[in-house]
Amino acid sequence: MGTPLKLVFLNFTKDSYIIVEGKRKADSFFIIRSGKVRVSKEVQIVAEEQGDILNPGDFFGVVSTMSGHSHIETARAITDVTLISVHRDQFSQLIQENAPVAMKIILQFSKRMRYLDDALTRISLKKGAAEENPSHIFNVAEYYAKHNQFQQAFYAYHKYVKHCPKGENVKISIERMKKIAPYIKSPPKDFPPGEVNRIYTKDSIIFCEGEPGDELFIIQKGSVKIVKITENNEILLAVLKSGDIFGEMALLESKPRAAGAVAYEDCQLMALNRANFQQMITNQPQLIARLTTLLAERIWIIYRQLANTQISDLLGRMYDMLQIQLDKKKIDVSGVTNFSFDFGLKELSNMVGLSQGDGALVGRKLMENRSFQIVNDKLFIKDIKEIGKQNAYYKKMQQLEKTRLGNKPIA
Repeated sequence: MGTPLKLVFLNFTKDSYIIVEGKRKADSFFIIRSGKVRVSKEVQIVAEEQGDILNPGDFFGVVSTMSGHSHIETARAITDVTLISVHRDQFSQLIQENAPVAMKIILQFSKRMRYLDDALTRISLKKGAAEENPSHIFNVAEYYAKHNQFQQAFYAYHKYVKHCPKGENVKISIERMKKIAPYIKSPPKDFPPGEVNRIYTKDSIIFCEGEPGDELFIIQKGSVKIVKITENNEILLAVLKSGDIFGEMALLESKPRAAGAVAYEDCQLMALNRANFQQMITNQPQLIARLTTLLAERIWIIYRQLANTQISDLLGRMYDMLQIQLDKKKIDVSGVTNFSFDFGLKELSNMVGLSQGDGALVGRKLMENRSFQIVNDKLFIKDIKEIGKQNAYYKKMQQLEKTRLGNKPIA
């Protein structure tokens, strides 16, 4: 029997600062027991999805604490408040003893991720988020077909016919499936719901955006890329490795997939459905803590990506995105000389939402910096400190531009 969870209660008087944006070594988050707290950000890129006034039962500081990054917000008491402080190491125990709190955090994280992902799509692509319904699967299929990626196109057409049997594009989908069938090495496999262990070959679609989802996946071996198809472009959102979890938002919220998942290389996955997930909350708290940590990491990163969209110089945006990737991996630049990224120029261009033409042009400018090389189709830098140096320069130029023009909010 483990040691009972010992909660720490902290009192703050009105107008006291509780956490400050940018402060590092965040190791505890807070649940409000009584009083009200205001949260704010130095740069309000989008309207705060949960509101800026928090009440008893609400929590803050979880993203930074569970991701191990600096605080992304400032919290200030607007009345006298009493808080419950939860250390990062206590989270698994909190789950065991108070499953509803864990579920509230996870569900809020999932909704927050979906909101921020939509905001990033609106800002970076200058349009609304992709439709989260099965009819959008046809658009995904059309993209892959136009780019001669027939295996992926066949999968998407197949899923569209399955999930939209009365859809207006069913006849077209069936005709195109017959046309590209000779190029298909193996037809899409519909795994039985109870089949936990799944194997996917490189470039196989695991699921596409718009597809109904009731499973989350844990990568046992290999890697998976998370993508969004919009405006005839594939946007790379993330490359996930062994131990990472994905697909949880559709599972938790019972909504269609907000993005697609493709095997970046041959991979082995573990699939968990809703029934298994509910059991995990109490039986495997360490895994739920891992899921919370991953969600916190993604939220922290997507805030950084939203800030990236504010950089007007496209080359500066590329440098900032490279810095984001280093921060994501918690690379200590003082102890590392060179570094190989797990993506190339095309993927980097997709990350910052550039068109194929703009991406090629800016990519060539990036490669004019002799610190960079392409090794095995992956981006390699000989002096990792060069990224921070260039990123700082472009951010300084951006700040000077804002000072000159006035800091105007995004429309």
